[in-house]
Amino acid sequence: MPRILAIDYGSKRTGLAVTDPLQIIATGLTTVDTHNAIDFLREYMIKEPVELFVVGEAKQLDGSPAQSTPLIDAFIKLLNKNFPAIPVEREDESYTSKKAFQTMIDSGISKSKRRDKKLIDKISAVLILQSYMERKGK
Repeated sequence: MPRILAIDYGSKRTGLAVTDPLQIIATGLTTVDTHNAIDFLREYMIKEPVELFVVGEAKQLDGSPAQSTPLIDAFIKLLNKNFPAIPVEREDESYTSKKAFQTMIDSGISKSKRRDKKLIDKISAVLILQSYMERKGK
């Protein structure tokens, strides 16, 4: 069974998470420099089939689009252009960075490792994927 791949898009770094082949468990995959994200996905998908991209959607507190929305929209267009057979769904990513940081504290990760923004982005992608899976009843 193909995987679902979640993307926490950022202007500098992009966090990635995937499900297991049975689409039961969300796991952090990696964080890549955003300008390398499409190339990384091409390489990854040679080895692992992906049936769906879930992209985090940033929103303001009032529910309106965040400042980063145009950048995310442009990235989704790139996904559609490069992987036309794979649908893209959006998932609210509100507070995922704060939740990721709290998850690291709760897990006992040291202060020095909690400063690693790549780790925060990867955990944020996992949270986006878990939220999507819960919403879809997976």
